[in-house]
Amino acid sequence: MKKTLLLFLLVAFAGTASSSKDGAYTPVYMSRESLDNSVLYVSTVRPMVQTGKIYYCNSYIYVNECFNGVHIINNTDPTHPAYEGFIEAPGCIDMAVKGNIIYLDNAVDLVSFDLDSKQVTKRIQNVFPEPLPPSDFRIDKGGKRPKGSILVAWIKY
Repeated sequence: MKKTLLLFLLVAFAGTASSSKDGAYTPVYMSRESLDNSVLYVSTVRPMVQTGKIYYCNSYIYVNECFNGVHIINNTDPTHPAYEGFIEAPGCIDMAVKGNIIYLDNAVDLVSFDLDSKQVTKRIQNVFPEPLPPSDFRIDKGGKRPKGSILVAWIKY
């Protein structure tokens, strides 16, 4: 599944690279089916590259990795914070935690993810607008966008 997702993102990136007007960013698209199956828990450590919001709840720190997901850090002992895992969520730029549920955006969808079972418990489609570009760039509506696709990220090149 991960290899298929990675291949899709690479193909999507290659196919959309020519749509940027300012030459700084290009949109990344996913199919609806791929997006619906894209939220996953990964226990391996990932580097923090382009962080966004930080959320603290129940002795845990949640750090958004812009357009990619959420890092989970156990801060029970603040002198030795422990990296616990990462929730992959393409298009994620925001999150909130209540109890054992983290609510996050998965591009245009709102997803609730159970932190104990490490599973998606609910998805509400098309709640949010597509993520805005990091500059004044706008999507070229001239047909370069794959039909039925959802914008999940902006990649700087």
